Amino acid sequence: MRKLKNEELGRLTIEEYKQSNKTPIAIILDNIRSLNNIGSVFRTGDGLCIEQIYLCGITATPPNKDIHKTALGATESVTWKYKKDTLDAIKQLKSEGYTIVSVEQAEGSIMLQNFKVKVEEKYALVFGHEVKGVAQNVVDASDYCLEIPQFGTKHSFNISVSAGMVMWELFRQMRY
Repeated sequence: MRKLKNEELGRLTIEEYKQSNKTPIAIILDNIRSLNNIGSVFRTGDGLCIEQIYLCGITATPPNKDIHKTALGATESVTWKYKKDTLDAIKQLKSEGYTIVSVEQAEGSIMLQNFKVKVEEKYALVFGHEVKGVAQNVVDASDYCLEIPQFGTKHSFNISVSAGMVMWELFRQMRY
């Protein structure tokens, strides 16, 4: 087995990415404080060709050197918008036909492995504050809550890890 060189990977240019068919997933970051987490979500979003990211509340926005450190240029390819209030982002996305899915431990949540994507729908995934999670008023405005099963002593995964797992699962169901 030989490791491939970057030039052998056939990656899209930024312009080709912007013109490509996107996976019908939007991401809403609800008051994320870690710049590294924000950058990681951009990079994963680019890798899975998602439509857009909404940065809400205290979530920092590009250009920012600490976001860039983990995004590695994905802030240039992935469309993003800032909304001061997360509910405004949800209202906007609902008006565009998105199903709103908060990733949170909640009564009536659906375990990630049991969530069945409807391929004709568009999804907006909400990821919340690293300590407080998704705000209750945002959970209330959501169509579903997804929960990632956990079996250790901690109560949550890092936001960038959670985002990667959930985005991949929806992408897998939509594209494969």
